[in-house]
Amino acid sequence: MAVVFGGRSSEHAISCLGAGNVLAALDRDRYDVVPVGIARDGRWILAPDDPGQLAIAAGELPSVDAMSAPGAEIAARLDPATRGLVVTAPGDPPRSLGEVDVVLPLLHGAYGEDGTIQGLLEMAGARYAGAGVFASAAGMDKEYMKLIFAARGLPVGPYVVVRDRDWRPPAPEGASAATAMTERKRVLDDIGELGWPVFVKPARGGSSIGTTRVPGPADLEEAIELAREHDPKVLVEAAIPGMEIECAVLEGAPGRPPDASVPAQVLVGGGAEFYDFQAKYLEADTSMAIPPPIPADAIAEVRRLACAAFEALSCESLARVDFFYTPDGRIILNEINTMPGMTSASAFPLMWEATGLPPAQLWDRIIQTALRKRPGLR
Repeated sequence: MAVVFGGRSSEHAISCLGAGNVLAALDRDRYDVVPVGIARDGRWILAPDDPGQLAIAAGELPSVDAMSAPGAEIAARLDPATRGLVVTAPGDPPRSLGEVDVVLPLLHGAYGEDGTIQGLLEMAGARYAGAGVFASAAGMDKEYMKLIFAARGLPVGPYVVVRDRDWRPPAPEGASAATAMTERKRVLDDIGELGWPVFVKPARGGSSIGTTRVPGPADLEEAIELAREHDPKVLVEAAIPGMEIECAVLEGAPGRPPDASVPAQVLVGGGAEFYDFQAKYLEADTSMAIPPPIPADAIAEVRRLACAAFEALSCESLARVDFFYTPDGRIILNEINTMPGMTSASAFPLMWEATGLPPAQLWDRIIQTALRKRPGLR
């Protein structure tokens, strides 16, 4: 089993943290585990099987680059001819580690959670855990995620999409420049209709990286520029008052619907205004209330909607679905994560443990589900 982590996105370190947690939880009497790290520059490295190297140390987040000695890296790749993992050490001929039964792609963000590695694995004929190409791509792009949810009649909040062509002026001359400025004003006017505050985020990002809570129009353009550093397409969402509620989903047994965990309320620590990167991963007092302090019928509805969101995108294997529970009792669907965070503080494993599925059993179920898949195009 190849456990793939790291990657080229801004969530590289979070993937490494999650991989350390998963490597520690896997039953080594059942699975022969091969850790494969993807460095920030795209190199694939046969990584040491040492969860301790994938933890926060002296305040520093882990990385694949820090696990490899310069000039001594071992490159790893999947061979479509043999469905095997092939490694190459500097100066040595390629050697095969044997056929890979299943891949756990514990990658977040672009070049991993967005359908790219899923397509690569299907081309290589490898079975893998997680959503397929379409669901991964649609789940990563918050615009299309919300369009699909709305088409299925699921409750989503108001938002505005800021595309690159809306924001970046073309060549500075004549009517085209004037048209561009008119288009930018239209977008700003649409955002103003959402009311204040708003949340500005990369359309295809995660872990709240590049996300800003904007209290009023004066700070809007700066927030959009920050989000654009991570993605040329930006989503601006109306702030929805209330609790942040999360729910974990697993693919059901063959022929059965998906299963939803007991939900959790996010209790944001560190005095943060919202559930940002610092609060998610670096504040000791961020925690989860499992189950959340909401009525039993609301908990049941959250679980129903989580499964409905999972099926709306044709998800497979696992996902985490995020909601808002408003003071007047409404449940608003925020987004889905087709490869949720797996750190020791992440909601997904904590919710399943509270539901009666501890980490080793959780990963056994995910792996066995993946092994039942056909290789190649699903």
